[in-house]
Amino acid sequence: MQERRGPPEVPGGPARHRYRGWCHRGGPDRRSAAAACALLAGATALGGCAQRASAAPSIQLGTAYVEVPTSGGSTEAYLVIRNNGPTDRLTSARTSVGGRVTFREPARPGGTAMETVPDLGIPADSLLRLSPDGSHLLITGAGPMKGGTQITLTLVFARGGTVSVAAEVTNPESGGSSYFLN
Repeated sequence: MQERRGPPEVPGGPARHRYRGWCHRGGPDRRSAAAACALLAGATALGGCAQRASAAPSIQLGTAYVEVPTSGGSTEAYLVIRNNGPTDRLTSARTSVGGRVTFREPARPGGTAMETVPDLGIPADSLLRLSPDGSHLLITGAGPMKGGTQITLTLVFARGGTVSVAAEVTNPESGGSSYFLN
């Protein structure tokens, strides 16, 4: 049986089928079908959540510290970057105390002279330690930083997105750094 229904202001409206039988309006079978649909939708949603929860972020940051700035206001930051995914690049960084962050790395392998670079490459499935004699962050023009406090470093990666880490402000000359103990 076919019935033409539509909004009250449109006589005739689009054709719609009305079925009788196991899924007639308000019958017990329709409620069972609705409950089954609800269970299926819930299981699908939970399955998606479980899948997302098990996926580890591709970039993880750990053990970060910033040296107390010199009288000129510049300092360096060091941290550990774990890349659990494909090759990535650290493209920019900022601090919670302002200033400008640039990337530095040795001009030659094993050399002590440093050069500014536009980004830092991070190989796939690797651990990169930013250190005083290797790649690191140079911070200039930042606000005051007092030893024993923390600032936030926010790093932006080409693939891994934006990731933040708390960095301890410390004076390694006075033994106030735990960076090299890890």
